[in-house]
Amino acid sequence: MLVAATLAMAWFAMPAQAAQVDNIRLWAAPDHARLVFDLSGHTEANVFTLDNPRRLVIDLDQSRLDTDLASLDLQGSAITAVRSGVRDGSGLRVVLELSRDVEPRHFTLPPNDQYGHRLVVDMEYPGESAVENPIDPIEAMIREQEMTANRHRGEAASEAPRIDPEVVAQQPAAPHPRRDIIIAIDPGHGGEDPGAIGPGGTREKDVVMEISRRLQRLVDGAEGFRAVMIRDGDYYVGLRQRTRIAREQKADFFVSIHADAFNSPRPNGSSVYALSQSGATSETAQWLAASENRADLIGGVDGNLSLNDKDEVLRGVLLDLTMTATLNDSLAIGGQVLDQLGRVNRLHRSRVEQAGFMVLKSPDIPSLLIETGFISNPDEERRLRDSGHQQRLAESIFSGIESHFRSNPPPASLLAWQRDNRRTTSSNEYRIQPGDTLSQIAARHGVPVAQLKQANDINGDVIRVGQVLRIPRS
Repeated sequence: MLVAATLAMAWFAMPAQAAQVDNIRLWAAPDHARLVFDLSGHTEANVFTLDNPRRLVIDLDQSRLDTDLASLDLQGSAITAVRSGVRDGSGLRVVLELSRDVEPRHFTLPPNDQYGHRLVVDMEYPGESAVENPIDPIEAMIREQEMTANRHRGEAASEAPRIDPEVVAQQPAAPHPRRDIIIAIDPGHGGEDPGAIGPGGTREKDVVMEISRRLQRLVDGAEGFRAVMIRDGDYYVGLRQRTRIAREQKADFFVSIHADAFNSPRPNGSSVYALSQSGATSETAQWLAASENRADLIGGVDGNLSLNDKDEVLRGVLLDLTMTATLNDSLAIGGQVLDQLGRVNRLHRSRVEQAGFMVLKSPDIPSLLIETGFISNPDEERRLRDSGHQQRLAESIFSGIESHFRSNPPPASLLAWQRDNRRTTSSNEYRIQPGDTLSQIAARHGVPVAQLKQANDINGDVIRVGQVLRIPRS
């Protein structure tokens, strides 16, 4: 009995098994960096910052380092140097020297199919944009005016606009903005999330980045279009953050690029997904339920439609209309993209599928998720790695997108201006010239201002040079 008690006391006195840091991985993004510690077991961590000079300190209890910190590639991050030391005899302290202020947060992850225990340390860069080339403030102002016009049209269905028609009618025509149509391109996965892995070891995150960069070049090379990359390097972006970036960058369209996988090597072909009706319904409910969204910007990517002053029923109606219009646009674009993809690859599904993918749930941006092929199929994996096939996939995706927007250009876009200037006005149409006002145009054609506005769906909005107005018959 005495022996057993002695052994028990000795066991409790033994230090806990030390966790070993087997590897440290760093993923650098424009607005943050993620540091991942691969551990042999669970450990507790304490993370804090120090000033003069700027440092981030990471303390791990009962841990030791078993990797070379000098091999860590710090390029593109706020970290300028890394050092480590023993803390309190059995712990590990890692110190990151920083070039700028960071806002750290950390969490641990249990083992999964790819990794063991992990400690994740995220360093956010206050004030930095998540994209390499954020939208120009002047262009943002143009979009704000455009979305204000859309807001007035939406509100006209539920309440009379509080606008003095005589004041608006006297405003001279504004220059046409001729803005670019913004296409947000989202390469799936990234960083510590490789996505699906093919039988030959091809990682989905690498393939979709190559296709996305090719798509980016096509978009930027087309007059009247501009691409925004949701991620432009090997790092991970949260699913809701992806749509949030698209909204912040005033995107007209969002496309997420992926490569499908299945537990059998047989399935192959491309697929196109839009948001499902049930997904739209559940997202509408979430937006209405979340208090932070009640005052958020719902009826336009710049968010000019606040639902704060609307009752619960009207909020639901307005948001439902917005989601429905967005979903219809998504399906229309998806059909054109699917048609083009079918010319360069077999289609896994012959119609646009609908599912509740998180990245498709923006209430005001038409969105598609494209599965370019099955990376789990050996033949398709080889094609997905082929640069020529990647280019053809990118071309087919852009061809579908471009075709839609050339037929349905946003009013303030360059494509809309080009369409209006190609259009030959008939006897009952008038093209707005510099210096024109609504009242002058109405008087010149002998029609009331109100009738002219009604015939052209103008709800107190500014008119633009080059815009073609239909002149109602008296």
